[in-house]
Amino acid sequence: MHAEFFPFASKVIVHNDVAAAKATVPEPPPKPALDKADYDKRMLALANNPIIRVATSTVTTSSSTPAAPPKPQPWPAKGNPYPNAGALLPFNRIVAYYGNFYSKQMGVLGQYPEDEVLAKLQATAASWESADPTTPVIPAIDYIAVTAQGSPGADGKYRARMPYNQIDHALEMADKVNGIVILDVQVGLSTVETEVPLLEKYLKMPNVELAIDPEFAMHNGKAPGTVIGSLDASDVNFVAEYLAKLVDENNLPPKILIVHRFTEDMVTHAEDITPLPQVQVVMDMDGWGGQQLKRNTYQVTIYNEPVQFAGFKLFYKNDVLPPSSGMLTPEEVLNLRPKPIFIQYQ
Repeated sequence: MHAEFFPFASKVIVHNDVAAAKATVPEPPPKPALDKADYDKRMLALANNPIIRVATSTVTTSSSTPAAPPKPQPWPAKGNPYPNAGALLPFNRIVAYYGNFYSKQMGVLGQYPEDEVLAKLQATAASWESADPTTPVIPAIDYIAVTAQGSPGADGKYRARMPYNQIDHALEMADKVNGIVILDVQVGLSTVETEVPLLEKYLKMPNVELAIDPEFAMHNGKAPGTVIGSLDASDVNFVAEYLAKLVDENNLPPKILIVHRFTEDMVTHAEDITPLPQVQVVMDMDGWGGQQLKRNTYQVTIYNEPVQFAGFKLFYKNDVLPPSSGMLTPEEVLNLRPKPIFIQYQ
């Protein structure tokens, strides 16, 4: 690489040697293609649609009324492209532990020592593999990298960006369990257009995914926690297109983009969200409460408005508060329509 300091003749020799060496290097093997048949089979299984049995009769009269055709099912979501090869979904289920290392109130990650968190995560992942042996489980550290704040801060944006050493710690934890990292973003009075690109050095990594939380995307100067915030489909699509560009430029497998939701108004114009071959979109029902309340919320915010993939959040503390009869089990969650492919524990 220092040939420019040599005489001209030496430069020619160096360049010729490099060219000759390149000529002897075999071409890398082609990337494996997406197994579309397996993809379609898994997507249909996730839809969890009821089996339609049309009754038959030997009686045929001119007055017989033909049976109505089966009602079209909303899942699998229609019109989405196949992902690029290397996509994690729907070939795997992701089971994530959520939180922030600075806070015991925001989730599992801040409540227990690292070794205990990882042991619990691995045990929980194993329980999901036992409940659905057809779908391998990938453990995930779901770290809130931008947290909403109750005070405005120096710039008045009601959010705090975590230092890189904390995100690095999340990466180290995930590596210990052969898992992935999800960086969660709560923008406060900032925007996804501002906050997401600041995480680019991590989002260029093949094992880092992204989540955005409309609950804490505030408008009209209101502080987080005073009302439920919202994001529009245009915000989600901006993030998806940004991630797609990183995938293309850095030869990455498809990214996963998780969008939290527990009310219809949290994500406006959801029907306009556009998954891309480079970006798989998960709509994650992250409301807490009793079992029937969670099922009803899932029906309204996920089943009724299909996007691409479904997620479901379980709360170790809030889901068991009276009058709840207890937290839903993996088997019970897998009875939902559609079956969630992303599971998050707080």
